[in-house]
Amino acid sequence: MFSNRVKARFIAIALVVAACVMAVVGAGSFAQAPEYKLGAGDKVRVVVLADPEFSGEYEVDAAGNMSVRMIGRLSVLGMTTGQLEAALTERYRSGGYLRNPKLSVELLSARPFFVLGEIVKPGSYPYVAGLTVAQAVAIAGGYTRRASTSRIKIKRFGSPSGSEDSVNEDSIVNPGDILRVPERFF
Repeated sequence: MFSNRVKARFIAIALVVAACVMAVVGAGSFAQAPEYKLGAGDKVRVVVLADPEFSGEYEVDAAGNMSVRMIGRLSVLGMTTGQLEAALTERYRSGGYLRNPKLSVELLSARPFFVLGEIVKPGSYPYVAGLTVAQAVAIAGGYTRRASTSRIKIKRFGSPSGSEDSVNEDSIVNPGDILRVPERFF
């Protein structure tokens, strides 16, 4: 049905497309996403292997602290889960609670994100990995008829007070971000 020349051309095009796809996917696999930093509202699970009594689930409070069994209050604001593991290991060892503590820290749930302004249901919502502005607006019930979709602002978690960035519907929303949809001009 097809000539050998057409088949050869089709195979060559398919190989070029496959090589391009592999290059893009392969390049993306080497990129490192920044490690998640703990903040108010995050929930973590600490598992201590030697003594399950030390294990538990904890929430980071508004000041960025956790109250951990036996250790007490510990400032965790801005730590990664790996840094928290190291800090807990050191505190359990130096406090004389465990000689050689083996433990792990797992992020159970990230802090919520917030949607304000001309949205059907403004409020706080549980974070979902890879969330875009359009998805966040959809989770919050969508735009009101007065919403300006071209002047959306976002205040990033941990940014200075009053600092907002302009974003579009494809922009990424991170845990703790505050998304503000203003009223459009009439």
